[in-house]
Amino acid sequence: MGAGIAQVSVTAGHDTVGREVTGELAERGRATIDRYLTRGVENGRITEDEHAAALGRLSLTTELADLADCDLVIEAVLEELDLKREVFAELDRVCRPDAVLATNTSALSVAEIAGATKRPERVVGMHFFNPAPVLPLVEIVRAPESSDDAVQTAYDWAEGAGKQPVRCNDTPGFIVNRILIPLLNDCVRVLDEADVRPEDMDRAMTNGAGWPMGPCALVDLIGVDVHVHASEALHAKLREDRMAPPDRLVRMQADGLLGRKSGRGFYEY
Repeated sequence: MGAGIAQVSVTAGHDTVGREVTGELAERGRATIDRYLTRGVENGRITEDEHAAALGRLSLTTELADLADCDLVIEAVLEELDLKREVFAELDRVCRPDAVLATNTSALSVAEIAGATKRPERVVGMHFFNPAPVLPLVEIVRAPESSDDAVQTAYDWAEGAGKQPVRCNDTPGFIVNRILIPLLNDCVRVLDEADVRPEDMDRAMTNGAGWPMGPCALVDLIGVDVHVHASEALHAKLREDRMAPPDRLVRMQADGLLGRKSGRGFYEY
């Protein structure tokens, strides 16, 4: 996700610092951005000069201290609260006092992440959807102490980058995941309860409910592990049965059947 957000940033014309834990991972992220921009040239969406200019705006580092002069920092580390709080505590130490610190969390509490800093009024959520360069939605999440200025800064940045930002408060799952995760869980449970094949479930929901992508294909795209983690986080907060990940998905995660990323989930890739 981090590489995708960086691609959005450089394509929008922003000088961008991409930080990874190792130089190898940073270069892998650059290669991913280069590959997608090259595809854009081949498809006629951008020119070769625009491709080169976008890549030229990206610098890489393994040091959080190199983010010190950034106006906006968007964190996209693993969905683990302790890790995010650790990163934000360090960002609080190295970044300018007026910088906006945004988390890309999909299910964790923005307020709990902001609590690791001494400036919770400058912390917001900016939840991008995967793949970030393709999907237009960004949820701009206001935590209880987020300032109007910080929220507006994040909103304006997303809008300026060609996205479709929407505002919401810091509640479990925000907007989309609060609605989508239990729906996807229901679809997976119906597979077993009604003896439905994944391809038939997807055909039913695309042709009967107008979904652009079937639920099984969507979970494969999201990543079974990512969906299970988000479901567990929502269930822990809301204690609603529909939020809990279905047994089938938990078994798939344990077996390494994670979807597109592993080559096999509900489908083979």
